[in-house]
Amino acid sequence: MSKKENKKFIITVNPKSPSKDIIAFTKLVTQRKKRIENASSKPITSDPINDLARRLHPERLNLIISEIRDETKSTKTFKLIADSESGTKDLAYFRAGQYLSLKVDVNGVIITRPYSISSSPKEALKGYYELTIKKEELGFLTHYIWDNWKVGTKIGSSGPEGFFYYEPLRDSKQIVGIAGGSGITPFRSIAKSFIDDKIDSKLTILYGSSDQEDIIYFDEFKKMEKQHPEKIKVIHILSCEEVSIEGCEHGFITADIIKKYSDESNSSFFICGPQIMYDFVEKELNKLKLRKKQIRREAFGEIKNVTNFPDFPQELAEKVFEVEVSIGNIVKKIPAFARESVLVALERANLAPPSKCRSGECGFCRSHLISGNIYVNPISDWRRAADKKYNFFHPCASYPISNLKISVPRSIS
Repeated sequence: MSKKENKKFIITVNPKSPSKDIIAFTKLVTQRKKRIENASSKPITSDPINDLARRLHPERLNLIISEIRDETKSTKTFKLIADSESGTKDLAYFRAGQYLSLKVDVNGVIITRPYSISSSPKEALKGYYELTIKKEELGFLTHYIWDNWKVGTKIGSSGPEGFFYYEPLRDSKQIVGIAGGSGITPFRSIAKSFIDDKIDSKLTILYGSSDQEDIIYFDEFKKMEKQHPEKIKVIHILSCEEVSIEGCEHGFITADIIKKYSDESNSSFFICGPQIMYDFVEKELNKLKLRKKQIRREAFGEIKNVTNFPDFPQELAEKVFEVEVSIGNIVKKIPAFARESVLVALERANLAPPSKCRSGECGFCRSHLISGNIYVNPISDWRRAADKKYNFFHPCASYPISNLKISVPRSIS
């Protein structure tokens, strides 16, 4: 290499002087004083930013049933509109996949239950939500709903809640929905939003059902697939003995079926269904060695078989403990079964405690454990480290294993 070619090139960078910023900063106070002097003396009577926040995130919605449709022999869709006479003028917008927590007076006992919104966000702007609810054989609220809800029935609800939604900054463009039974409901909302909002992603749903007659939205999803094959694909997996649906799979949602219909390394997996399905699918997904961020689970309510956890004290399973509750100005002692959550005990005593997700996730029922011992199931333990240190707990995810003394916040009416 010649000397000419071996020259060193030195680049000199002259940083911009900060003096302009300093001068501008010194003028701020003077400019602020001038704005104040020139401002109108009339008081500000509107607050558009907080008004918008209240519309998007209302503490309570008053709704009224405008239509009821039968989906299957055990499933109904309830169309809900704003009950303007009770103070709700508009419905809050939401993200597809979120839920409403209903507050229902059942023969004098106030209980809450979360139900996924099955309609699309665009339909909320048209003035309605839809909830698709399956009647549970051993359910408490659903039997009441079947017997009492009619067109014109008024219902109290939270605003839209939850984290089970598609986020393009986090999730892959290939979404695989794993649904069981009525767990299909949020995927109807997500599918419709993918179509309505022209989202650049595809939704593949693996939908497990115990019987052909139990399939919800069968014709509706077929129509979506036909009209938008680039957006929606539904594969039915049936566990019944006789199967007559063309193209469906027989059995359960296994790792092999997941691999057959998805690119597992480049997909995000959304799971919604009964607890028994979660327990099964969890093991199947572990076989695929997915990254943690690829999997999102919808909160499925309270654990129904807490005694199945190996660290639950089995010798206490049939015990009944006394709970001293402070809620507002009320102090009351109530019985609580070890195998049922503290939240259920509070509801049974008609104390109307605050709750939304019933899965330990939202923290709305957060209460203080003054004394005593609780078992917190590991699946639903979403407490912050500070809460654990200072004895705060979520009644929906906690079970009494001794007599308790607790302080519970008053519920929003």
